[in-house]
Amino acid sequence: MKLSIVIVNYNVCNFLRNCLLSVQKATVGMECEVFIVDNNSQDDSLAMMEREFPQYTVIANQENMGFSKANNQAIRIAKGEYVLLLNPDTVVELDTFSKTTSFLDAHPEAGALGVRMVNAEGAFLPESKRGLPTPLTAFYKMCGLASLFPKSKHFGRYHLKYIDEFATTQVDVLSGAFMMLRKSVLDQIGLLDEQFFMYAEDIDLSYRITQAGYFNYYYPECTILHYKGESTKKNSMQYVYMFYKAMAQFVQKHFFKNCNKFCTSLILCGIWIRAGIAAIRRIVVNGKNCIIAAYKRLTSKKINQQ
Repeated sequence: MKLSIVIVNYNVCNFLRNCLLSVQKATVGMECEVFIVDNNSQDDSLAMMEREFPQYTVIANQENMGFSKANNQAIRIAKGEYVLLLNPDTVVELDTFSKTTSFLDAHPEAGALGVRMVNAEGAFLPESKRGLPTPLTAFYKMCGLASLFPKSKHFGRYHLKYIDEFATTQVDVLSGAFMMLRKSVLDQIGLLDEQFFMYAEDIDLSYRITQAGYFNYYYPECTILHYKGESTKKNSMQYVYMFYKAMAQFVQKHFFKNCNKFCTSLILCGIWIRAGIAAIRRIVVNGKNCIIAAYKRLTSKKINQQ
């Protein structure tokens, strides 16, 4: 078996359908298997898959197991030489899998591969290639130096904007939205760390791959569409909590013991300060939206009465 594709779904039925249609076309003539792990979706996802994609293996969880644990459920039974973690809110090109597996075949030093991603407007997504969020890199991002000097090799390490988006290169971190992994490397380093419910699990896995002596490649010869963040709405307090908690977990796991504890503690404080600011912004925005919606309803009611 050449390729095992693993998709974790949570309440994004329409996006999942489009993703699976693109996967179906891109796997014609390939030796592969497809797993969809559903985290107790309350929409039509399960019925849709049974009706339209009965050839794929569905693992239906009775609760939301989180991203890492759900992926691991499928990886443990996967038979492919390569395992692809793929978000359900993505659309792949016809030659995506043939190109990416061929690249990995030709580069045995590669532990994982990611591709160029664009959003619905066609704009490049900078998380396609990232540097390791060391305490110093995280500090540059949080204090704004990374935004002020995005092309700097010193300050701009987080999103590596000094590397051309069309250049094939080795990078520290790949996105879990499309992360093709060598199964033998996973067998060596272990699966996704299940302490990460959602977010940062791709950073952790990327880091462990490089620590084991392999390389992560950014491969822009393929471009995929990523609608981004459909499973967790960005304006929710749940998103704020889960995202910043995951960042703090990663720092504590990998840097707290080996780096300057004072500096690392400052970074942790900075993460939670940023989380607080983000939470306040969302409260303000959501409150403003509620007021606008209420005003529109009131205005509409008055017009109808007239």
